[in-house]
Amino acid sequence: MQRVIVDSVQIEADRLALTDAQRHYLRRVLRLKAGDRFWALDGHGQMWEATLQAGGETASLRATIPVADSQLSSKPKITLAACLPKQGFDEVVRQVTELGVDEIVPILSERTLLKPSAHKLERWRRIVIEAGEQSERFAVPIIREPLVWASWLTRQSQDFRLICVARQPAPSLLSLCLSSQFSAIEVAIGPEGGWTEKEVTNAIVHGYQPVTLGSSILRAVTAPVVALGLLQAGIEFVTINQSTDAPL
Repeated sequence: MQRVIVDSVQIEADRLALTDAQRHYLRRVLRLKAGDRFWALDGHGQMWEATLQAGGETASLRATIPVADSQLSSKPKITLAACLPKQGFDEVVRQVTELGVDEIVPILSERTLLKPSAHKLERWRRIVIEAGEQSERFAVPIIREPLVWASWLTRQSQDFRLICVARQPAPSLLSLCLSSQFSAIEVAIGPEGGWTEKEVTNAIVHGYQPVTLGSSILRAVTAPVVALGLLQAGIEFVTINQSTDAPL
């Protein structure tokens, strides 16, 4: 059944009040009729079986299902701190959501030209929900308000922190993922033109490990997708080998 992510304020007892956009999606796009079922998720790991009611404005809910899934419990939390490109961040948000990111932090660096409005932030949050539904995620990522790089660095963290760099010697992101144990990881991606030397130095001071995504010089909208793909590949490989007790 199709999944629809809803807000908890839409739920009262065993009734779900559908928004205009959700009604359009269910009735016009999916062509569901009264009595047809779908999954309603709150984006934080709770799921209900929903039945569309006559008129299409509400759905009845039953069998609250807490999602006891490895996606929510055992896999490391992934935070992406990505400098905003001049254009194309919509697709970055969509694709990294599909790839399993848990938190997105838009970053304003010294070379960042885009100054996003509140409208942009709301658009990115809608994209996160759409991509979460499409990729059948139980939980959708948080997307933060844009932060200046120096402000983000000062946040206290015990996480495994990586900063992607180019044109300088550094271990590969994938190799570190395969050789390290962590419950949460932060990956920082630079802007068009790359990080400044000062920004990389400050990151190292605050606990970031420089890593490379390979020998190619990637665009600012390509690098986040490559980084998330490598991360997920490493996490899946380690998880599978740990579950089978096989040596790496």
